[in-house]
Amino acid sequence: MSLLSKFIQVPLSGLVRVLLGVYFRRIEVFHRERLPPGPVLVVANHPGSFTDAFILGTCLPRRGQFLAAAKLFRFAPIGWLLHRCGIIPLNRLEDDPTAMRSVTGSFAAAFRALEAGGMVVIFPEGLTYDDSRLRTLKSGAARLALELEQRHGGQLGLQIVPLGLTYSAKERFRSEVLVYLGNPILVANFLPQFAERRKECISGLTAKITRRLQALLVNLPEMEREHIVAAVKRLYFARLRLGNLLIREPVSALVEETVLTQAMVDALAFAEREMPDELAAFLVHLNRYERLLAQLRLTDSAVEELAAHRHARARIYGVGLAGLGLFPVALVGWMHWRPVTKLIDALSGRFLHVGKRKAQAAHARMIGGLLIYVLAYGIFMTVAWTWLNPLHTLFYGLALPVTGLVGHYYFAQAGRLYRGVRTAVVLLRAPLAKHRVLWMRAALLKRIEAMRARYRATLLPDGSRPVGEAD
Repeated sequence: MSLLSKFIQVPLSGLVRVLLGVYFRRIEVFHRERLPPGPVLVVANHPGSFTDAFILGTCLPRRGQFLAAAKLFRFAPIGWLLHRCGIIPLNRLEDDPTAMRSVTGSFAAAFRALEAGGMVVIFPEGLTYDDSRLRTLKSGAARLALELEQRHGGQLGLQIVPLGLTYSAKERFRSEVLVYLGNPILVANFLPQFAERRKECISGLTAKITRRLQALLVNLPEMEREHIVAAVKRLYFARLRLGNLLIREPVSALVEETVLTQAMVDALAFAEREMPDELAAFLVHLNRYERLLAQLRLTDSAVEELAAHRHARARIYGVGLAGLGLFPVALVGWMHWRPVTKLIDALSGRFLHVGKRKAQAAHARMIGGLLIYVLAYGIFMTVAWTWLNPLHTLFYGLALPVTGLVGHYYFAQAGRLYRGVRTAVVLLRAPLAKHRVLWMRAALLKRIEAMRARYRATLLPDGSRPVGEAD
């Protein structure tokens, strides 16, 4: 790395870390020990546009170079900056049908980095998207890896590490991100027949990468499945956490949710194959339960809270009293920062692509917020300086970020508090409705328990699938 590149990368990396730390409440790297030394090609899904690169560029234990679409380099100043940051341009065929020469050049740059024992990161889906479903992987990653390993006669030791990125709500401020590293794939194992059966080897390695990535994500190929899994999570997730066999080590709530949701998807596929009648009966009951909640304008989370806590009403009203005490502080923060936030959302929304708004929201708000929040803070402090003495202005300036965060969390939780109070009032005033809701919910849980018992009977003692049913 040249001195100029280092001079540019170090402050940019620090700035990106600050922006990520402000925007996201938590970024967790799970199984970081799976990133080995030596030449590594990291293959990741791409649900968050530039934010994906920001996260992987600052949170992985090794510094890597990224392959990015060559169209990002067309504006000369941006291209110069990206080159200085170690980004390698990759000209895709859909961008330029005559681009095979530049694709070969991009591979050459990646080859040099990997031959030096470095790490290269690639997003083989080739696009970014709003939902969480994995798209079809392009074969470029497998082709790059096999061609390089063939050059060295299978002795380079290149490994492919699949990496799953999961956002709890990528478009929402103070959400969470999970960076989930999979087991490495030794490229040399796919090399013996590469010279004679080139396409088959590339397809086989691509399929292997796809399966490994799917194991790191909550991959729901159909919207109906997504609805069912979401409903089961609302009803049963708390119980599933208590009796799971998959997690035997201390992990964060986000890791636990991802792993257990993956198990729910697998169990649903099992139920579709082995218990179609029971699953159909469960869906009929689920639809009736959800229609009843809609008629009463209740949420299942609020019903669960009331069912789980013996003193739910006292708890709800106690939280309400605490909320009254924090209201003035939250209101001050909300009045200062809510108009600024709305302005950032409006401006960033004008530049986001339709169909990719959630994927692009994080980096648009981080970059726009860096400019607009600093400008707004300066205006607030300038106005305060004209009206207050220096000491009071200092206290005012220190209080602005604190009241802003209190306001954000306060009004984010206000809806939950309101729904809980409303649920308590409705169920107290309509005891028959209360008994019907709780009975239907208990019946759904009983059906889930019965299907879960049949599914668990097919698992190994450690909770994994038998050999031949999982990669």
